[in-house]
Amino acid sequence: MKDTVYKGCWPTMITPFTSDNKIDYPAVEALTRWYIDRGADGIFAVCQSSEMFFLSEEEKTDLAKAVVEAADGAIKVIASGHTADDHAKQIDQLGKMGETGVDAVVLVSNRLAKEHEGEDLFRKNIEDIFAQLPGVTFGMYECPYPYLRLLDDEFLRWAATEDKLVFLKDVSCSLEIQRRRVELVKGTNLALFNANTATVLDSWLMGYHGYNGVMANFHIDLYAWLFEHYKEDPVLAREVMDHLTVWAVAEARSYPVNAKYHRNLTGVPMTLATRTKDPSLLNENGRHEIASLIRLEGQLRARLGLKP
Repeated sequence: MKDTVYKGCWPTMITPFTSDNKIDYPAVEALTRWYIDRGADGIFAVCQSSEMFFLSEEEKTDLAKAVVEAADGAIKVIASGHTADDHAKQIDQLGKMGETGVDAVVLVSNRLAKEHEGEDLFRKNIEDIFAQLPGVTFGMYECPYPYLRLLDDEFLRWAATEDKLVFLKDVSCSLEIQRRRVELVKGTNLALFNANTATVLDSWLMGYHGYNGVMANFHIDLYAWLFEHYKEDPVLAREVMDHLTVWAVAEARSYPVNAKYHRNLTGVPMTLATRTKDPSLLNENGRHEIASLIRLEGQLRARLGLKP
């Protein structure tokens, strides 16, 4: 695959909230610094993990600006906030996000046509966005909420060859689809990022450019190690990936509450407040699970020569 400026391991950033349900900007800054310190190559802010469907328009742009400011040019920051149903409102959202200083604005595939609507309307809407916002650099996210819309092969080839997109967060969880996509974008500037841990190593071996997923909020440094070493030490890399794959079941266990609890125990204080989940979902058993995960992370870091 052609080398791209978008590559490596990127977290889908969670949003810290105060106890009175406002964005906790000191915690946003601390979390951004933690990502950078632990080896993140970029940050996807104002995304599904950020609870973007439950943020106001002002909160979305203020959050993006805060992450850009905290990153201070050390790594790339991209953001979405593409949540509206109305097409004209989407243009407004995307244009304002493009003014926040982010490196790219990420479109959400299921916003471009409703679940029952076809590819023709999808293409019409996205081409209008490109036409109305010619100065904005765009990525794409196949967000599974409120419904999953995977990109059509023909569109992906067109978007890649016409330099319409620089980034795709792939949530197909399918090596067959990923193998096909590598061929579709070959020789272009479109970077393919896998959101799925179980297929991430094999997707990199096929030509994907990085990882962008939930579990980077728990142990971004372990994904970064894997990305850096998977070619030179394939046996150990496969073992590390197996650990990461099993640990990724945590996503189904009260995320993002459990991610915030994990961060609290590992040096980035924040409340467990979210706008999508009741913190009580992280019960005593769930807290024991996170404590076990932290111990296992420490053991693997020691083995790999990473800092605690």
